Amino acid sequence: MKFVDLSMPLDDVIPVDPEFLRPKIEYMDHIGGLKGMFDQFGILPEQLLDGQGQAAERVNMTTHSGTHVDAPWHYHPTMNGGERAWTIDEVPLDWFFRPGVKLDMRHLPSGHLVMPEDIDAALAAIDYTLKPFDIVLMNTVAAAAYGRDDFVDSGIGFGRKATLHLTDQGIRVVGTDAWGWDLPVKDNRKLFEATGDPSVVWEGHKAGAEVAYCQIEKLQHLDELPPTGFTVACFPAKVRGASAGWTRAVAIFEDE
Repeated sequence: MKFVDLSMPLDDVIPVDPEFLRPKIEYMDHIGGLKGMFDQFGILPEQLLDGQGQAAERVNMTTHSGTHVDAPWHYHPTMNGGERAWTIDEVPLDWFFRPGVKLDMRHLPSGHLVMPEDIDAALAAIDYTLKPFDIVLMNTVAAAAYGRDDFVDSGIGFGRKATLHLTDQGIRVVGTDAWGWDLPVKDNRKLFEATGDPSVVWEGHKAGAEVAYCQIEKLQHLDELPPTGFTVACFPAKVRGASAGWTRAVAIFEDE
């Protein structure tokens, strides 16, 4: 089988989050690990292979760091019209191993609010009809901004109408290569300030209160995927009671 890694590295160098949300990683090399080896076993450096201990890292981050899956609990306390929203450890695992569909939306400019007709046009371009539980991945202009300071402010937004258009067709997992599923915060704020309408703030997220779904954010390498013909594996980390879980999302192709 062929595998395409759809996840970005988790690091504290490339600016893929606002400053206050960036992970912090403390790296301990093999010399730094000697103390831990002595504390655990009473073993001395000269008794270890090449006098080396074990490397390790200490990470301070949120469950939304790096490529991750958002749970319905992230969007609202309730889902499906009133039942308690699932946390990430409660979402059915079978949602996360399904046929994938890649929609190329890179022609839409950063700051564009996606409408159902945009999604239908992208599907028509690949002559595909969505099936329930397909995992739909959105390749956007944000991909080209990875590594730049404006990554967080790049991308298109999937609001309430676009999100419900997908969930109404049985889609339960979606993904984007942007920082978030909705409009970039700077564009979303401008829209709120211009309209005075609070419902436009993270309206795609809030659609999860109506129909439960999960979204994968900060994907990579979607340009390497064909429109269809692959399986997505994106199991989230099992963090008790959490609003999200990290994932090593992968596209899998069967040998021809």
